[in-house]
Amino acid sequence: MRILLLSLLVIVLSVPVFSQQKTAVLVIDIQKFYFPGGSLPLVEPEKAAAQAARVVEKARMSHIPVIFIQHNSSTGMEISDIVKPLPGETIFTKKEINSFYGTGLLEHLRKLEVDTLVICGMQTHMCIEAAVRAAHDYEFKVILVHDACATRDLSFGGREVAAADVQTTVLAAMKSYAAIVSAEEWTRK
Repeated sequence: MRILLLSLLVIVLSVPVFSQQKTAVLVIDIQKFYFPGGSLPLVEPEKAAAQAARVVEKARMSHIPVIFIQHNSSTGMEISDIVKPLPGETIFTKKEINSFYGTGLLEHLRKLEVDTLVICGMQTHMCIEAAVRAAHDYEFKVILVHDACATRDLSFGGREVAAADVQTTVLAAMKSYAAIVSAEEWTRK
C-alpha cells in the first residue's frame, strides 16, 4: 500500500502545475511618451495599461515569465509605472518596430522553451502588429489581449481614421495570426 501511495505521489508531483508552463507574457512599449503630455500620446493609454497590468499580475501569480520591450527614445522612454517591471524581469530595448529585430528576444524565448506568447502594449497598429506577425512566423501560438493595447488616430490620403477604427481594423487583420481575447478572458484562465 505504501509503495502504491508513493508511486502515485511521484506521478502527481511530476505533472506540471500549470498548463501554461511554456507561456510568456510580452509587454510592448507601455512607455511614458504614449501617455498625455508625452511626445506621441495615444487614445486612452491609461485604460490599456490598466488592462495590461491585470495580465501582468495574473502572469506573475501563475509564475509565467513577463518580458518587457522598451522602444529606444530620447524622451519618455521609461516604462509606465502602471506595468513597472519587477527586479529580475527581463527587459529588451529595441530600435525598430519589430520586437524580435535586433534584440535577444527570440533566443530568450527559445531558452525558456516558450511556445505561446501573450502580447499586449502600444501601438496596436505598429509594434503590436509587427510582434504578432513575427511571433506567428517564428511558429509561436499567439494570444493578443485586445483591450490591453492602445493606438491613435491616423490619416491617409486626406482622410482621418479614428483610433477606434484603427484598432478594429488591425485586430480584424490580426485574427488570422492570433487568438484575440480580452484581459478578463485571459485572466480567468
